[in-house]
Amino acid sequence: MLVRFTDNFLGNLDSIENYWREADFPAGYDRLLEILSTQVVPNLESFPEMGRPFARYGAESAEAKIRIDKLGTLYPKIREYLLEDYLLLYLLTDAVYMLAVKHHKQLSYDFEHLWLNH
Repeated sequence: MLVRFTDNFLGNLDSIENYWREADFPAGYDRLLEILSTQVVPNLESFPEMGRPFARYGAESAEAKIRIDKLGTLYPKIREYLLEDYLLLYLLTDAVYMLAVKHHKQLSYDFEHLWLNH
């Protein structure tokens, strides 16, 4: 299956690169790129359903319920892929759309600005 990267995902990569540069460890970013290209993309091309369904988390707050409602029928198609210190979100439809990547030290996802520019 084809794996595509959204503008949001690429922007997340820029933020992660800046994080590692500020931490004086640019090799951290290089390592992430290597793992994405040699493991994550090939895995998702062959096994697109390997990630856990993101919808398994219930919305507990009113704000979360409103955001989930905005996603509509796409919400159940969002999956998460755990990768060392990173959490990746992707949408599984006619292709795999990489939506977001965050280091575990970063803040939560902003779904309102996540959407597909493919």
